[in-house]
Amino acid sequence: MKKMVFLGWLVMFLPAMVFGQEKIEAPIWNVGDKWVFDREGPMEVVGSDAQSYSVKFAGGLFPKDASGIAILERSTLNITHILDENKRKKYSDTRKMILNFPLTIGKQWKGYYETPPAGTWGVYQWHETFQVLGWEDVGVRAGKFKAIKLEYKIEKSTPRTGPTSKSSAWYWYSPEIKNFVKCQYEKGYDEGVGREDWELISYQLKK
Repeated sequence: MKKMVFLGWLVMFLPAMVFGQEKIEAPIWNVGDKWVFDREGPMEVVGSDAQSYSVKFAGGLFPKDASGIAILERSTLNITHILDENKRKKYSDTRKMILNFPLTIGKQWKGYYETPPAGTWGVYQWHETFQVLGWEDVGVRAGKFKAIKLEYKIEKSTPRTGPTSKSSAWYWYSPEIKNFVKCQYEKGYDEGVGREDWELISYQLKK
């Protein structure tokens, strides 16, 4: 009897256990794939080669109010360069490694960037921490999706004062649509500029 109960439990929960522990590899994007958000967007794949994707963007994962074309590494989706008058300029700003494939539950990694001097305070130093928290069912204007929740923490400091603020944000990535579906900032989030929550309102994936 005990053996039967155990087998029943195994049949019921094993799929969820396997799904929760699986490794999520970087998605394969195609030219024409596009994601539209209610704020801080859209994003569209406008080119690709064996090593990278070219993505047209407007804000979102990038500095607020910035727009242009970014180069993302195919295997990790790390942001490596920004096109500046058709010349590649190394990207060293916010959320360079917001998606750092492959993803597994509990995975953590760190990032760092600096912004120009602010008066006599010297440069602002931004220390980033990323962590994959787990799976959640998320409903947004574009639909309902099973998504991986990612926590993003950012700490601002200066060489003179040390840490001056800490903030957190959360992102939900859906393997089904190959991108984020939602972002939420904590109250008082500090990135030097204001940020607002956003979510996916439509998308198209080319085959």
